Amino acid sequence: MMHISIYLNILIASAELTLSVPTPEQKSTSDSPPLLLVSFDGFRADYLKKYSFPNLEKFFADGVLVHELTNVFTTKTFPNHYSLVTGLYAESHGMVASIMYDSASKKHFSIQNDSDPFWWNEATPIWVSVEESGFKAASAMWPGTDVKIQNHPLNYTFDYNYRVTFQERLGNLTQWMIADKTVKFASLYWEEPDRSGHLYGPENSTAMSHVLKEVDNYIGFLVKHLFDVGLWEKINVIITSDHGMAQCSKERLIKLDECINSSSYTLVDMSPLTAIVPLENISEVYKNLSSCNSHMKVYLKGNLPDRLHYKHNDRIQPVLLLADEGWTIVKNGTLPRLGDHGYDNTLPSMHPFLAAHGPAFRKDYKMSSFNSVDLYPLMCHLLGIPPKPNNGSFAHVRCVLVNEQCGELALAVGVVLGVLILLTTFSCLFWLMKNRNVSSPRPFARLQLDDDADDEPLLE
Repeated sequence: MMHISIYLNILIASAELTLSVPTPEQKSTSDSPPLLLVSFDGFRADYLKKYSFPNLEKFFADGVLVHELTNVFTTKTFPNHYSLVTGLYAESHGMVASIMYDSASKKHFSIQNDSDPFWWNEATPIWVSVEESGFKAASAMWPGTDVKIQNHPLNYTFDYNYRVTFQERLGNLTQWMIADKTVKFASLYWEEPDRSGHLYGPENSTAMSHVLKEVDNYIGFLVKHLFDVGLWEKINVIITSDHGMAQCSKERLIKLDECINSSSYTLVDMSPLTAIVPLENISEVYKNLSSCNSHMKVYLKGNLPDRLHYKHNDRIQPVLLLADEGWTIVKNGTLPRLGDHGYDNTLPSMHPFLAAHGPAFRKDYKMSSFNSVDLYPLMCHLLGIPPKPNNGSFAHVRCVLVNEQCGELALAVGVVLGVLILLTTFSCLFWLMKNRNVSSPRPFARLQLDDDADDEPLLE
């Protein structure tokens, strides 16, 4: 029995150890370090494999690297930047494209006309939640931060102006964070390497090498600046992007005028996800477009694949054309850009990356991937604020945090417990068999059927 007791004691101790591994309580916002979120627009994940990034590599060597994020469809700037800060798919937060039309209000949205709260009010971005919790947020040109969303203006921000340098944007943020200790969340947006990716194409190694070196220098400047102003190691920093970039070509053009009369529809948004409002019979428009080009999928809004999460919003148009990777849809013109995004979000070329550093994050920790909507519950956890309903999952990302249990630990504990249970079971069986053998003088006792009065058969 002694060896069984030992096994049982080990089993109990292991179970108690597993249950007692500390899961940190949700900190309050006042106890949580500030969080800085930085986006380099159009930073394709596999740039990290093709180019040298000494400053970025040093940043995540002492922190976390997620090799790629699966972003939301459509893989455009406004939808994905809003998904990062709301944890919602585009159909849920309403920012379904960078160019939109709302048929009920007859309103139009574009990058040049983006300040109407009407387009943003279907979701609550994290900076609004931070300020509703009694703290402050600041931003340097993150999409939507200059808009009075849900009647809530952001005090520490300024209107978008691409001429403002990266250094000036970061300098403003850190100045606000140092002057006002209640600033808990800050976001910074930078246009590169998206702008160069469109202009030269991601496969132009000469041009992209130059701009990506510049981006890496900005990351080096960010680290040094935070160190110089006394914020390095005191705040959590997340560097990521909204989408990737695909190479386009004049040999991969789809011309709509060769397939359908332009008077039969209104064009809302163009390639690679083309949004169309039919002006005539919708079935006829759909039929003509369906046979247009084998490198373009044509969908009625309700028939879009569920995995895209892109059909339950009135701002999504009745007919949608989705080009294959690297193909461009035009009416009847030439190639508008050598690089583009907006393609299917399962394509690796559309995926961005994520790196993180700070007191909350593990050191030299790498993950293969998670969904971009998972970033929102992670940030809410870091800031100690309750998340709004979202499509993300904190369970998918908790392993990047230094004080959180990980799947690997749970699996290892499960294996140990499984082995202990098996050993205990076999030991118990062995003990039972041994004791049965000791108490029985014969291995099989023959049943005696005597004509005894007490042995009446159980028959009536």
